[in-house]
Amino acid sequence: MATLTSSRLLKPIGTSGKLFAFALDTFRQLFRRPFQTREFIQQAWFLASVTIVPTALVAIPFGAVIALQVGGLIKQFGAQSFTGSASVLAVVQQAAPIGTALLIAGAGGSAIAADLGARKIREELDAMMVLGIDPIQRLVVPRVLACMMVAVFLNGMVSVVGVAGGYVFNVGLQGGTPGAYLASFTALAQLPDLWVGLFKALLFGMLAAVVAAYKGVNANGGPKGVGDAVNESVVITFVLLFIVNFVVSAIYLQIIPPKTG
Repeated sequence: MATLTSSRLLKPIGTSGKLFAFALDTFRQLFRRPFQTREFIQQAWFLASVTIVPTALVAIPFGAVIALQVGGLIKQFGAQSFTGSASVLAVVQQAAPIGTALLIAGAGGSAIAADLGARKIREELDAMMVLGIDPIQRLVVPRVLACMMVAVFLNGMVSVVGVAGGYVFNVGLQGGTPGAYLASFTALAQLPDLWVGLFKALLFGMLAAVVAAYKGVNANGGPKGVGDAVNESVVITFVLLFIVNFVVSAIYLQIIPPKTG
């Protein structure tokens, strides 16, 4: 009984170690030639096609909710002129990369896990290894790079749409002044906030792709195992997403002090 309990407790640690080793193997294969350009373009196009519309639709309420909440709080302190800056700071630094990562993991990551899982149970990956082809270099690396690139572009789109949505709701529903909203952008926000948002999107895209690929490559148990791998990849990515976001944000705030108005 004690052995069974200890094995259950140690299983997450073993899984974490295998996931980390898989990520290291993927990083090592990034520099191996030939690079799978065609696969990379196909995966980037597929990921963009399945995520761009949902991401745009999610960005509008993100910006609206942030503008309404921040605008209401700032109004209580009599600092309405900072509404635009606070909204931009929240969208660019937090909401945009998180929203992008959720859509990448939910739509793109699940597709990656399902595709690689189906190849696994059909023994295509084993056949590739018999032929001397590394599945990580051939299939995983292009998907990881495609996720990272698409995540960066989607982050930019979410930032623009979110800020625009916040502007419309602040001016239309809260009686804000358009000039004050736009002029206050630089009061609290600064250029490093934009860079950290892009870095987060890049990191979250890589995280979602690596987790999805790992679960897909290690799927077993037939079609049910593929479905379980897809569900597990999404859940694990969401958990890691918020942990990594907290760590990166804490480090960033220690390195780059907040700008005072």
